[in-house]
Amino acid sequence: MAETKVVKINPVVPEPDKIIEAARIVRQGGLVIFPTETVYGIAADSNNPKAMDRLRAVKRRVDGKLFSILVAQRGIIENYSSYTHPNLYKVIDKYWPGPLTVIVPARQEGETIGIRMPDHTVALRLVEESGCTIAAPSAKLEGKKAPVSCQEAMEDLNGQVDLALDGGPVDFGISSTIVDFNLPHPTVTRDGVIKQSDIDETMGKKCVLFVCTGNSCRSVMAEYLLKNKLIGRTDVEVISAGTSVFFKSQASQETLSVLKDRGINAAGHISRALGNIMLKKSDLIFAMTRSHRSQILERVPAVEKRVYLLKEFCGVHRGFESDLDLPDPIGQSHEAYEECLLTINEAIEKIEGLL
Repeated sequence: MAETKVVKINPVVPEPDKIIEAARIVRQGGLVIFPTETVYGIAADSNNPKAMDRLRAVKRRVDGKLFSILVAQRGIIENYSSYTHPNLYKVIDKYWPGPLTVIVPARQEGETIGIRMPDHTVALRLVEESGCTIAAPSAKLEGKKAPVSCQEAMEDLNGQVDLALDGGPVDFGISSTIVDFNLPHPTVTRDGVIKQSDIDETMGKKCVLFVCTGNSCRSVMAEYLLKNKLIGRTDVEVISAGTSVFFKSQASQETLSVLKDRGINAAGHISRALGNIMLKKSDLIFAMTRSHRSQILERVPAVEKRVYLLKEFCGVHRGFESDLDLPDPIGQSHEAYEECLLTINEAIEKIEGLL
């Protein structure tokens, strides 16, 4: 049996030609040992039946247990599962990339799938370059300790895989935590660096999201006003974003000024583009206009019951019952910003009561 080719690779800045070679082997149905931050794994094209049969034979896996897959971006999870509960997205937003595998319902009826986004440059580059869905169990025989170096992986697998990328020792030396989201309460079914208490704490934190256009005026005011009211509380995350943020920028000077008048410093704010993970992890989403709400629902229809217009929380005595859009004060007078802030603050006082 021919020995496996072993290639030393820089774990921080991987040489492109080595990643390209490894990815080509995977696409052609081969098996590649590679490093992650937890342990060394074996990569195979999960959509290639011959590659998967070979992987099971190499692993000596006969129990029919499924292999988890790797992704290189958080949002890719949507390609494999339609599960939309905020708890899942709170957890992956915090712990991906990282030593966490989530078990979720697969898009195929009645099936489940394990998914992980590793925090290792070699692994991420290999996933991206392969252009296929990579199954990636640990590089060990069933029942044996997971390898923390390429040398350990090769003790049992030399000659049984096509290539081994040697990126040196791993960071953690323990397999990723597995959390099963198919259970009534998401539960750690394999211990790792992340514990059940960490998962419960993350899921127990409410997330409130304010959405406007450029994330420089209205949503910023709302975010910082609510944060100011929740000082001392650690069970709520407050964020804001814009539907049309293309470049990062600070809040407008008038926004900073009217907040400063209330003793609130928002000088460190940097605009954020609205993202699907952000929407899916939020328990309450407040849009400034009906157009913003429509854009949110076009992106993620599943959050419909969590989206409100901010002015729905303003009293009718201010005359808002006929128009629930909150006008953009950008480019207007200081007084316009003050009026906008007063409107937002009225809503914030009621929203605080929900939390």
